[in-house]
Amino acid sequence: MTKIPAASLTPSRQVAIREAWLALGQEEILDPGLPIIDPHHHLWDHPGERYLFEDLRADTATGHDIRATVFVQCGAMYRATGPEAERPLGETAFVNGAAAMSASGGYGPSRLCDGIIGLVDLTLGDQVAPLLEQHRAIAGARFKGVRNRTAWHASPEVRANLTMPPPGPLGLPAFAAGARVLGQLGLTLDVWAYHTQLPQVIALADAAPGTTIILDHVGGPLGVGPYAGQRAEVFPVWKRDIEALAKRPNVMVKLGGLAMQVGGFDFHQAAEPPGSAALAAAWRPYIETCIAAFGPTRGMFESNFPVDKGMCSYAVLWNAFKRLASGAGAAEKAALFHDTAARVYRLAGR
Repeated sequence: MTKIPAASLTPSRQVAIREAWLALGQEEILDPGLPIIDPHHHLWDHPGERYLFEDLRADTATGHDIRATVFVQCGAMYRATGPEAERPLGETAFVNGAAAMSASGGYGPSRLCDGIIGLVDLTLGDQVAPLLEQHRAIAGARFKGVRNRTAWHASPEVRANLTMPPPGPLGLPAFAAGARVLGQLGLTLDVWAYHTQLPQVIALADAAPGTTIILDHVGGPLGVGPYAGQRAEVFPVWKRDIEALAKRPNVMVKLGGLAMQVGGFDFHQAAEPPGSAALAAAWRPYIETCIAAFGPTRGMFESNFPVDKGMCSYAVLWNAFKRLASGAGAAEKAALFHDTAARVYRLAGR
């Protein structure tokens, strides 16, 4: 395959989006009538990186039947002033405005940002409840839970966050205490962790058995830094911990996020974007392992846009997922593409 110079990485270590390059990879939409809830995307306006309501609307209108989406925290539009713990309320207010626009019906039938995952610092432990209620006061029933900045590795080459978080949050007793409060309030916890941190996620699931934990991006198998060129060595370690985590009934898994720079795939370096068949072939070992371990009722396909957009378009991404699920029965497909997300994030009627 002819190579071109690697696409530049943004300051957040994401592959830069090139719309003209993505446009080279047009495909017919597979199974266009299959209902989909996209349970993981972002909105932001950072220097050199803008992905707002209209961008999401354009991507979700490319042919797949996207019924609703769930926004996941990404550090967007925080309040500029006020107590540090309350500044993430700005993000919830920002996204709730986008959700209100979509709910008006004036922008198409999809209900974008119908669920909102915000940020409350769970290391505050038992003190998180008032902050959670403030998010609920802003977004009402759209507020579904939280995610903290937890993905961490000592190597400076392993980075997928806008800022480098401290190494400790997942393993702190106070973090587990905060996670338990989420469960008491009927809220969920999304966890973004690299494969090297999965033992900590297992311990967290045991420490907060009443809280629904959603593991993002198939548990983050790394392919950069010290793991570059080590896919064969990483896979069995990742698989062992995924199977152990799946034994915790309070844990769900998101099937996607494999087009991030930290995963080590290099589709963005080719002269043309990958087709859905190529993506499905590359990702099959990870997706099939997760589905076998968790089952369709605890797994949900995700776009992780715009992060994954550096390597593939929205239409091609969902085509790849449909190829990966082609051998599943109708009920299993319904769960993986729609029903699990609707149940876990309480998106009634979507």
